[in-house]
Amino acid sequence: MPRWSYSVKQLDEEKTAKAMVWDAPISYKKVVDLARVLRGMRLQDAKRFLEDVIKGRQAVPVRRYHGKQAHHRGLGERFGWPAGRYPVKAAKILLKLLENVENNADVKGLDTEKLRIIHLAVHKGPVLKRWMPRAFGRSSPRFRKRSHIEVIVEEEES
Repeated sequence: MPRWSYSVKQLDEEKTAKAMVWDAPISYKKVVDLARVLRGMRLQDAKRFLEDVIKGRQAVPVRRYHGKQAHHRGLGERFGWPAGRYPVKAAKILLKLLENVENNADVKGLDTEKLRIIHLAVHKGPVLKRWMPRAFGRSSPRFRKRSHIEVIVEEEES
């Protein structure tokens, strides 16, 4: 059985709440830029942003894997980077993770209105390698990529 731990060790346990998801069925490429945007946001703003991404109202700037990416209106003014995409599947998984960390903070007695994301990391998970048989004795790869995501929120001082 593997041991899972957070990549951040020194935290004030009374003011922070943590959550993680392992082996999420999304590609690392799709979620890494979304995590970069959400890092440092207030929790309520991050949840609102993810809901806008799911509905197709807000694009996410793509900085790392941006070859042949379309430019979207409003990205250049807001984020300073015009290339973007709408990672709906990744946004749904991250929204569920943020709701989970909000519930963990509520159980610990933290004020959920004052939470800020201080750590949001994405790690590459295992790749499930499968092959699909094709005609004439050939085969095509059908690889399924996984990602590990961890989030830590902290209650701000008033």
